[in-house]
Amino acid sequence: MSYSKWEEALTANYETTVSWRRYLHEHPEPSFEEYETRKYIIETLKSFGYEEIEENIGGGGIAAYLRGAEDGPTIGFRADFDALRIQEATNLEFASKNPGVMHACGHDGHTATLLSVAKVLKEEQAELSGTVKFIFQHAEEVLPGGGKAMIDAGVLEDVDYVYGLHLRSPLEYGKVTYCSGYAMAAPDFFEINIQGKGGHAAHPDTTVDSVVVASHVVNQLQTIISRKKDPTKSGVLTVSTLKAGDGAHNVISDKALIKGTVRTFAPEVRDMIEEKIGTMTQHICEAHDATCEVTYTRGYPALYNHEKETELIAEIFKNQFGEETVESTPLRMGGEDFAYFLQEKPGSFFFVNSGNEEKGISYPHHHPKFDFDERALLLGGKCFLSIVEHYLLKKETSNAKESVTVETY
Repeated sequence: MSYSKWEEALTANYETTVSWRRYLHEHPEPSFEEYETRKYIIETLKSFGYEEIEENIGGGGIAAYLRGAEDGPTIGFRADFDALRIQEATNLEFASKNPGVMHACGHDGHTATLLSVAKVLKEEQAELSGTVKFIFQHAEEVLPGGGKAMIDAGVLEDVDYVYGLHLRSPLEYGKVTYCSGYAMAAPDFFEINIQGKGGHAAHPDTTVDSVVVASHVVNQLQTIISRKKDPTKSGVLTVSTLKAGDGAHNVISDKALIKGTVRTFAPEVRDMIEEKIGTMTQHICEAHDATCEVTYTRGYPALYNHEKETELIAEIFKNQFGEETVESTPLRMGGEDFAYFLQEKPGSFFFVNSGNEEKGISYPHHHPKFDFDERALLLGGKCFLSIVEHYLLKKETSNAKESVTVETY
């Protein structure tokens, strides 16, 4: 059996893969509440003939083993399956049936793609030298995330390499992209509660104006990026919320609330920004006779793609799909808890473009009208299969490096 035969089987399963995606899209469940979704994944895997399935890993994850006829490395593939608390506004025929919950980030597509790969490879199990571990992860969207809990429970202990993909809308379908080294940022969040002294707006001298204090804090926090951070290293500090008062024209508010996010890659930059937010805010408040409470919440670590494995899959994809289909992409400031997986094992996290301007599929992730071009399910599956071919397909049966085109439907 060769990769081309796997590809044919994956293509033949395309309509079924779409049906799986649409079922998941119709029945989304939010992070840490994916009860029916887990049942659906497990039942589908069992229908392919999988028997070695681990359930409730780290509180909600799933892993299924496909062991080849001969010994070899164990490759882990991960897909997430949680949805977001967003009211869908797509008007799709298969739109969410659960009010206020929506697959607005493509996780339904990730799961359907990996299920399709699992189905194709199960039928070719005897051709493999090694093991594929299919990892389905709960709760990617909400801290502390399901990835860390699954790792703590040992999901990667028997894995040699680990790979994952993410669909990318609104970037136009037809490209697979990769980023070596840092690829996604560490997303942290902060909240500052300032306590002043309220009073009549005509007598500010008798008050401690929380609005003025908060304004100084907001302005000075920006200098952390412009004057405290090494300019050769990336970092973002955004104040997203500033609230004070109840709308009255003649009342000085005693309280103000500031919220924001920090995005970094280098651990030392992350540490410095966290420390400076706390000390600068404290000193500004003391200078104005106010008090404050600063809460800094660390999100996922920065996602670091191992150079060797990233360059490997880039070459694999170029050989299979053609140079024009595979591109390097710049690092991004979004966060992803697959970062935990890559802290434990070598591997890479790549992207499959899934937008379609002509069909109106151009909304960003986490938007009520988010959707993706379902052809990306097939292209993503081919990426996983090409990785399996490299690591696990018996070399004497491989017709590797055939030219493969991206189908259109």
